[in-house]
Amino acid sequence: MGEIKVGTASWTDRTLLDSGWYPPTADTPEQRLSWYARQFPLVEVDATYYSPPAERTARLWVDRTPPGFTFNVKAFSLLTGHPTRVAALYKDLRPDTDKRNVYPDDLPAQAYEEVWTRFLSALDPLVEAGRLGALLFQFPPWFTIRRDNKQYLLEVAGRCAPLRPAFEFRHASWFDGANREETLDFLRRHELAYVCVDMPQGHRSSVPPVLEATADLAVVRFHGHSDRWTSRDIHEKFGYDYSERELADWAPKLRELADRAGRTHVLMNNCYRDYAQRNGQRLQSLLGEEVTRTG
Repeated sequence: MGEIKVGTASWTDRTLLDSGWYPPTADTPEQRLSWYARQFPLVEVDATYYSPPAERTARLWVDRTPPGFTFNVKAFSLLTGHPTRVAALYKDLRPDTDKRNVYPDDLPAQAYEEVWTRFLSALDPLVEAGRLGALLFQFPPWFTIRRDNKQYLLEVAGRCAPLRPAFEFRHASWFDGANREETLDFLRRHELAYVCVDMPQGHRSSVPPVLEATADLAVVRFHGHSDRWTSRDIHEKFGYDYSERELADWAPKLRELADRAGRTHVLMNNCYRDYAQRNGQRLQSLLGEEVTRTG
């Protein structure tokens, strides 16, 4: 039976701080992360998508959490081909441009390589402390199932080694018809971790909830089912509170997935107020009950 860790994709969101989930005594960044780490064994760092992390920050994360706690870190936007704010780049690597956002091809090759080097090296404190779980590479909706995109997955895995990348797709072509088995076979053949998702359907970025393990690590991210999925307001986009019935239906599926992987990470990404935290805690309880019933 594989290990399951449950966590959330945020611990500092302003609406979470306003929700009352943290006790009044947890009123500093240090106290909040320490308290969070007593409720969950896992957290996903999403801020690193918007700006690359600093090594000093990673060291503080280690200092504020206990042994055995795990951080999954979301890859910087430039590394997944998303538009990236020039202001988010390292100052000495910013191109001389009037553009507000840039893509990898807008940077000199040497500068792009340096972004990779600095991003990964900043995580050294997590690696040395055994706290780094996976690097989440969430690709944009235009990252379709093509030969060069598959090759990029292999390139990412090579750049990250021996660290573990996990791949989340946002285009249905990866799972259309026969492409589903082609995608899963490719990931399994190269031992690449696939990120399963629960998300709204019927949109350009929609991917079906395919629960499969393609490596010794399985990752599941819960985005909710907001009817405002296309909103530019992230709280409208992710503001979905899972019902007891939905969570109860998911628990045995997650346990079955965990039986096919050595480790399974479950992240609640419905980050509005304390929805993710409450849902995550309830899911932890349900998974514990599932073990009791089947153990």
